[in-house]
Amino acid sequence: MTGTAAPFAADDYRSRMERATRSAAEAGLAGLLVAPGPDLVWLTGYEPPAATERLTLLVLVPGRDPVLVVPTLEAPDAAKAVGAPALTLRDWTDGKDPYAATAALLDPKGGFGVSDNAWALHLLGLQRALPGTTYASLTEALPMLRAVKDAAELELLAAAGAAADATFEEIRKVPFGGRRESEIAADLADLLRGFGHSQVDFTIVASGPNGANPHHEVGDRVVERGDMVVLDFGGLKDGYGSDTSRTVHVGEPTDEERRVHDLVRAAQEAGFRAVRPGVPCQEVDRAARAVIADAGYGEYFIHRTGHGIGVTTHEPPYMIEGEQQPLVPGMCFSVEPGVYLPGRFGVRIEDIVTVTEDGGRRLNDTTRELVTVD
Repeated sequence: MTGTAAPFAADDYRSRMERATRSAAEAGLAGLLVAPGPDLVWLTGYEPPAATERLTLLVLVPGRDPVLVVPTLEAPDAAKAVGAPALTLRDWTDGKDPYAATAALLDPKGGFGVSDNAWALHLLGLQRALPGTTYASLTEALPMLRAVKDAAELELLAAAGAAADATFEEIRKVPFGGRRESEIAADLADLLRGFGHSQVDFTIVASGPNGANPHHEVGDRVVERGDMVVLDFGGLKDGYGSDTSRTVHVGEPTDEERRVHDLVRAAQEAGFRAVRPGVPCQEVDRAARAVIADAGYGEYFIHRTGHGIGVTTHEPPYMIEGEQQPLVPGMCFSVEPGVYLPGRFGVRIEDIVTVTEDGGRRLNDTTRELVTVD
């Protein structure tokens, strides 16, 4: 993860580490092991060099202060992290065994949650040092660890959403017809950066039949008059994510194209209206999916209705059948139903939504009507 550090203080990171440690204990874990990546940044404010192969690991164990195991040569930078006052640094030098140093902090028979992007090299090293330990990914063990955002996080997500909205308002003014998808995608990336994004994660421009592929890779297809074009774009602004989708049409659409777009818009509205505290995540998916299925297009809605967003653009919770996790105020996720007609066109409409005390609030406010472009 890259991006400008969010404006949090040491006490914010201390509170997050305490909450994570409590959650680990409640889940029956002996502790958490957090490798470099979004979880480490969220918990400590520290982002080590991306290219390092040396072991860096945050150790959270109930009843003990947090410890960050770091290579000696990176310890000075780790000590400058905003969250550093809330933890103890334990450094190790090249030529020494970092797994032995880490093993001394752990219950030799304990089960630990491990951040999903931990290197296999390091996890296997710990297993050799402590063969009696067991491990589970954080997504499995604590899927809701980062799901509920505080007021400051919600403000940052709202600002990222506003920047994505400003990007859409500008992109609809540029020429589409006669230009390659890749050229329009480059415009999207430039606009996102111009509106404050430090990282662009994706700029999908799926024109005509390419729109029937939800994760179309931008190519050199020339956008033609009469095309539907699915736009899906987002990234990180001040460390927090944006993600929005709108579908535009080059020139005047056909009656069928308008009808399908209106259907997806109604499904998106139904999904949004289903958002309220205590409702299982799957009910958001069911509400949106029912609208599309009742209109006879159910087989053409081929993905989940939504995903969480925060310090990454895709994270739990997921709005999908079978997910019983109740919605909680402060959760943020996408609501993005779509219809994809193979060989013809696709339509997707996506907003980021946060759960409030009595319903939901959209963090994207651009029109959900079908927009025509040149």
